[in-house]
Amino acid sequence: MRRDVSRKTHVSRKLLALAAGAIVLGLVAFGACGGDDDGNGDNGEPTAAGGIDYGSLSGSVRVDGSSTVFPISEAVAEEFNRVSDVRVNVAFSGTGGGFERFCRGEIEVSDASRPIKQDELDACSGGGITDVVELQVAIDALTVMVHPDNDFVECLTVEQLHDIFRDGGATRWNEIDPSWPDDEIVKFFPGTDSGTFDYFVEAVIEGVDENAAHTGDGTASEDDNVLAQGIEGDSNAIGYFGFAYFQEAGQALRAVAIDGGEGCVEPSLDAALDGSYQPLSRPLFIYTSERLLEERPEVLGFVHFYLANTNTLSEEVGYVPMPDDLLAEQQAKLEPFLP
Repeated sequence: MRRDVSRKTHVSRKLLALAAGAIVLGLVAFGACGGDDDGNGDNGEPTAAGGIDYGSLSGSVRVDGSSTVFPISEAVAEEFNRVSDVRVNVAFSGTGGGFERFCRGEIEVSDASRPIKQDELDACSGGGITDVVELQVAIDALTVMVHPDNDFVECLTVEQLHDIFRDGGATRWNEIDPSWPDDEIVKFFPGTDSGTFDYFVEAVIEGVDENAAHTGDGTASEDDNVLAQGIEGDSNAIGYFGFAYFQEAGQALRAVAIDGGEGCVEPSLDAALDGSYQPLSRPLFIYTSERLLEERPEVLGFVHFYLANTNTLSEEVGYVPMPDDLLAEQQAKLEPFLP
């Protein structure tokens, strides 16, 4: 089910704190500013960059898709509203749901926690959208979590994780390790429209056995907050979702280290950035189209603003900023559309 959230609704206390604090914009800018005499709004915040005068923009931009990317897009929408008159509506229906709406022309920006698939590109082509633009906005550490009262699961190999979440896999903890309790494994995981689900299937389920499938035995939801609350409520629970939602849960959840073959590694921003947290570190994206960037100044302005500020805002809400060279690659994709 799609959940619409206005730009004044926050997914977490981090976003409340972010909106209340002073925001430094333009740390990664494309070029010189125009607009006001000093290039700033009434609050001293930049209103123009890269030849785009944010303050002159109006209209609306609709964003939907990944619940993992949602906190970043929501934070960007909040700050874009400070410097423009564009109304940005952000929702999360899962990566797959976002692509479906994007390919039907119902939204201008699609959040995604995995790259777009060929069948989704085909669906877009069928709807007349043949000029899809992919932009990476951050890096995530997909996090496996248990209840804090669970004192026996400290680290899982990829094979053990596979056996917990594969169809026909383990149902009791002592089936994973004979020294663990003979208690039921209570499983929480994203719904099938979620890019997090797709990524986990590819990296863990099919990564160990290409013929295996993900279990349907457990609680599934595209809303990561539902998963977090479920794990918080059962000492035998285990689940997975994006790192930002784990950080927001604080002491209510405990992260499990993952052994991808080189020893146990805790999920962290540094481990995701340096590549040691494998196979669960992954890129996060937004998608739009060349036509929208050419014909809708408010879309170009929002996406331009997004890339100019994503490293600051993604870190604020719990994700890994991109290295400068990778960010520059994304920014270069917008250069043909700039005034």
